[in-house]
Amino acid sequence: MSQDLKISQNFLTSRKTIERLMSKTTLSPNDTVLEIGAGKGHITKALCERCMTVIFYELDPMLFQKLKPQLKENARLYCADFLKSKLPKAPYKVFANIPFSRTSEIMKKLTSSENKPTAVWLIMEKGAAKRFCGLPSENLNSLLLKPYFDSRIVWHFRREDFHPAPHVDVVMLEMKQKPQFDIPQSSRADFSAFLFHSIKYGIFGSKSLLTKKQISAALKLASLPQIPLSGDISYVQWLCLFRCWQNFGKK
Repeated sequence: MSQDLKISQNFLTSRKTIERLMSKTTLSPNDTVLEIGAGKGHITKALCERCMTVIFYELDPMLFQKLKPQLKENARLYCADFLKSKLPKAPYKVFANIPFSRTSEIMKKLTSSENKPTAVWLIMEKGAAKRFCGLPSENLNSLLLKPYFDSRIVWHFRREDFHPAPHVDVVMLEMKQKPQFDIPQSSRADFSAFLFHSIKYGIFGSKSLLTKKQISAALKLASLPQIPLSGDISYVQWLCLFRCWQNFGKK
C-alpha cells in the first residue's frame, strides 16, 4: 500500500447496514478497535460511538484531512500505510472494509504478528474469505490461520450495498482468536515450512517428510482416519502429522 499506488475501494455508506454488521460482532465500550482504510468515515464514526478507542489508518491525504475534523476525541488518526505501521501492544480488535487488492497482505500482517488481534471482522471478496475458511478444502492460507483463529463468514452483502458497486461477491469474515493456540507462535515458521513442503511434494511422495509407517501410526494413535492416496486432508490430520514430524521426523 505505497503512496504511489492508487488503491481502489468500495465504500459502505448506509448507517443501517453498518449497524447491522456491528450487531454481529462483540465490539463493546471497553474495546480498542483498529480500522484499515477509513475512507469517507461512515464505519469510523460508528466505531467511535461503540468503542472506547478507535485507531484508524487512511492512506489518501485528501480523505484523511476531510475526515479528521468530523471525529470524536476517542479516535487516533494516522495518515499512513497500515502495512508499514506497528500494531497496538495492548489487546485490540479489528473491524474494516479493506481494499480487496491488499487482502492477502493485510491478513498476513494481522495473523502472523506476535500480538494478534483478539477478534477480527473484515469485509472482503467472497472467494478470498472462503479460502481463509478452508472452503471447499484446506489450503496453505487456511491451514496457517487455523492454529490461532476460528473463522467463519457472518454476512453476505448485496453488490448495491457499496459505492461504487464491486464486480465480485462480498462478505464479512469473522476471526476469533482461540483461547489456547494449537501451535505455539514460536513454531509457526516450522509449521509453515512443513505445510509448504508437503503441499508442494505430497504427503506420500519420494520427498515426503514422513514415512508411510510414521503417518499411519500417528493418525492411528490420535484416533484419526487414515489419509487416502488421493483426497483432501483435514486440518486436524495436518496438525497431527506436523506434531509427528516435530517429534520424529524433523532434522
